[in-house]
Amino acid sequence: MELILFWNNFMAIVGKELPELGNVVSLYTGAGGMDIGFHKAGFNIIWANDIDKNATATYKNIFPNHEIRTGSLLDQELPKSNHTDLVIGGPPCQGFSVAGKMDPNDPRSQHVWNFLGVVNKTDPRVFVMENVKALAVNNRWKDLLERLRKEAKKMGYQTKVLLLNSADYNVPQARERMFLIGTKEGMIKTPKAISSDNRISVNYALSKIPKFGTSGNDSLCTAKITPAKNPILRKSPYAGMLFNGQGRPLNLKLPALTLPASMGGNRTPIVDQNAIEDETITPWVETYHERLLNGGKSLKNAPKFLRRITVEEASVLQTFPVEMKFEGTQSSRFRQIGNAVPPELAFHVAKSIKPLLA
Repeated sequence: MELILFWNNFMAIVGKELPELGNVVSLYTGAGGMDIGFHKAGFNIIWANDIDKNATATYKNIFPNHEIRTGSLLDQELPKSNHTDLVIGGPPCQGFSVAGKMDPNDPRSQHVWNFLGVVNKTDPRVFVMENVKALAVNNRWKDLLERLRKEAKKMGYQTKVLLLNSADYNVPQARERMFLIGTKEGMIKTPKAISSDNRISVNYALSKIPKFGTSGNDSLCTAKITPAKNPILRKSPYAGMLFNGQGRPLNLKLPALTLPASMGGNRTPIVDQNAIEDETITPWVETYHERLLNGGKSLKNAPKFLRRITVEEASVLQTFPVEMKFEGTQSSRFRQIGNAVPPELAFHVAKSIKPLLA
């Protein structure tokens, strides 16, 4: 359970000297999820870029001394190649995601090639490209992934594809992500996972931030929770569609479901406030699910103690530092969190690369 305790003290080490394993160029940086993890592992972020001005403003809150450029990557002057040891980043994934249209012609799908273009220009010893699970396992993208690996090979890199579940790496969220890692020397080992018995639950993570509705946990999502007139039932009360919209209830005893970038409305996950405050009671959604399975009619209104998670709760479930201040509108803040690589997952990937750059 060291994870959450660490994030409470993250700001204390920002700006202090850490063992520097190599200079990092960060692309498609967003709010800095990967950068936080690599910084924690001892890497030196020398340059970062994102097109979202709110995300880069957020980044400056956590890394005031790092250089981050706002605007299209194609318009940036890159650091010199002899200054770069590692290139990291998560190009936009909407074109690949099963949550989207999986359109190969989606302009956002082209950013993976822009990423490799920067690798070619900066000539790092290692690169780390993060993306959605579908890019690694879906047959629609099999040829694209193979083309990416062949192009990397032409540039002198041997590549390895890792498919990692964030919940196995001290993240209170079951978020599966692909990492395409290229190295010029040697091959990295898959990060060591924790046992399923040691996974961090939603309730444990939320216990490490201020109480709901108080300062430090009051960025409320007010989207109404309405029971579905014709609910889609699954074996688990935490699956299916019991409510209108795509926001699902979270099982407080387990890691959260994957947090989407579309949070802020009716896609924002739902929690039972009574069950947060008293872990001995049976969550309402479980008794409601049993009622429906037994032929009961759906309700017209949800109880008031069911609510959406806050920005701060989404942030801690993504393992951002507790002190993190996100800029922009509430929808922008939710989007920055949902788009991010969990910093703690990035930290474990960074640790697996350390032997190659030490």
